[in-house]
Amino acid sequence: MHDEPETYDGEDDRRDGHEGVGDRDGGGLRARLVRVGVELVDAEGAQALSLREIARRAGVSHGAPRRHFPTHLDLLSAIARQGFAELAARLAAEDRETAAPRERIAVIGRVYLDYAGARRGMYELMFRHDLLESGRLGLRETSLPLFAHLTGLVARVRPGADPVVVAGALWANLHGIAQLWHWGSLPLATGGADPAPLLATALDAHLGPMEPASYIGPVEPAPLLDTNFGPVEPAP
Repeated sequence: MHDEPETYDGEDDRRDGHEGVGDRDGGGLRARLVRVGVELVDAEGAQALSLREIARRAGVSHGAPRRHFPTHLDLLSAIARQGFAELAARLAAEDRETAAPRERIAVIGRVYLDYAGARRGMYELMFRHDLLESGRLGLRETSLPLFAHLTGLVARVRPGADPVVVAGALWANLHGIAQLWHWGSLPLATGGADPAPLLATALDAHLGPMEPASYIGPVEPAPLLDTNFGPVEPAP
């Protein structure tokens, strides 16, 4: 999946007649490469994201992406950043500040599992350890606020526990459900057709059973998830 290191000096574009094509096509070459990458990961999965294939589909020479993305990880990080921004936007669209904290966590879990099922290739790319560890293109600044938002809500539901540990365990549980459901292991083992009962059970295990009668309304409501991660190329 990883390309061999290349250097880009613009010669390929000049020779192939592509000089300046990315800068004259409206959105720019950078935006076009990310857009093509998003389309490719959705259609064929993260393993298809080679620099050469993205360049080919974008209609430029294989060296052209290096103008904006010096390494393969840079381009993959830009594509993954788009995924985190989309996930954050979906969460923000369904999150209600006036809802009970536990209900808001349930929304996070449902949206997370829905996203993992609907955008499988993107989901796998987003959580690749080499991308997150590299921290390229501010990827951590895009991903970590999602976990911080979950941690803040967990702190309100279980004030006596370590919210980071509980949130981490819950996230690991959600990730496991998403993966095993996609692989077919959970549907086969449980005979279920919907992961919703598994989500409900995971929430009970980590947060305790829901007690709607004991909730009297939000006090100092946690803020809505901030989705302002800076400029992100829109998906088609």
